[in-house]
Amino acid sequence: MPAVPSTMLPLGTEAPKFKLFDTVSEKQLSFDDVRGMKGTVVMFICNHCPYVKHVNEELVRLARDYTPRGIGFVAISSNDIEKYPDDAPDKMKETAEKLGYPFPYLFDESQDVARAYQAACTPDFFVFDKNDKLVYRGQLDDSRPGNDVPVSGKDLRKALDYLLEGKIIPEAEQKPSIGCSIKWKE
Repeated sequence: MPAVPSTMLPLGTEAPKFKLFDTVSEKQLSFDDVRGMKGTVVMFICNHCPYVKHVNEELVRLARDYTPRGIGFVAISSNDIEKYPDDAPDKMKETAEKLGYPFPYLFDESQDVARAYQAACTPDFFVFDKNDKLVYRGQLDDSRPGNDVPVSGKDLRKALDYLLEGKIIPEAEQKPSIGCSIKWKE
């Protein structure tokens, strides 16, 4: 699959609000339901993408490390499930339970939320501050399937540490995420 970079939504953008089906709890959850007291990470992921599979364990570690520190986490899948049935809600629930996702895994059936965030790839990461303003968008780290760089989450971790310390995350240090394209409906 060809690698697609994130579109880099402008910093300062207010978090687009949503209400989506959580495949694990089977409840509708809004942005306000998942937001953290000190910030929120919105991740666009899916089940079938090799880039997501490559970083899944680090996503779990990140959420376990930063949720107790006031950061909320949510994962959203927006793929066309007719063409990509592995990304259907029942399969999303299986994946979340198997991997022990400590965050909700929401299904964006209409793809409106992905459009609102200008999400382009999986994984695609957006970090919002306590006022729901975008302070980081970009990659987890430099690791990609097959490039022999260990998965560390260093870029996203640095962004979260800066956020928690009240520092500004330099825009020059924000590199686009790379992954599979979001599978848009025709």
